Amino acid sequence: MTTPFYVSPEQMMKDRADYARKGIARGRSLVAIEYLDGIVMVAENPSKTLNKISEIYDRIAFAGVGKYNEFQMLRNAGVRLADQKGYAYSREDVVANELANTYAQSLGQVFTNEMKPFEVEILVAQVGKASSEDEIFHILYDGTVMDVEDYCILGGNKDDIEAKLSAGFEKDLTLTQAIVLGASSLRGNSETDIDIAQLEVGYLDRNATRRCFKRMKKDELEEIF
Repeated sequence: MTTPFYVSPEQMMKDRADYARKGIARGRSLVAIEYLDGIVMVAENPSKTLNKISEIYDRIAFAGVGKYNEFQMLRNAGVRLADQKGYAYSREDVVANELANTYAQSLGQVFTNEMKPFEVEILVAQVGKASSEDEIFHILYDGTVMDVEDYCILGGNKDDIEAKLSAGFEKDLTLTQAIVLGASSLRGNSETDIDIAQLEVGYLDRNATRRCFKRMKKDELEEIF
């Protein structure tokens, strides 16, 4: 009788975490920054049709890095959940906190019980009536959820991006200033110019009525850069 192959739980979790991190690192980065009138998300995205940044509900946005089909599946599930709760109760009952915790539970279940974890990091952001009510939740591949303030970095070389963001960030940036800071931070230590064709920008505007999510068009970005 042969001895069954054994891997310790600690080693199994480490291997899954390493696998997920490598998959995410192959993708391109994304940053979210709080500005005077809401939250802006800036991503490196060479695709013209596949979006990393999207709307989930009236005042809530979603962003993801890593394997596109996996974080898109999570976004679709979040949209359905938000629609069902908003219809059954009221639109004000749909909040980012609950969505983020639901995502965390799902990713944690997959990471613990499935052979292959999701190769994604996702972000759920909600804009409030005042800047003090803004919320940004960063959810990792293993279900870890973090409530962050000021700015958030997903994927890529976080150390270089963090250095640029922390140096340039200040409270009450304008939308234009936040977009320029986000785009420049994504370059890290690179001296190359910003390629507008590979930028995706979406933002939540607290002054909008009902639906607060907006997407920057190419001609609008050309005016900024």
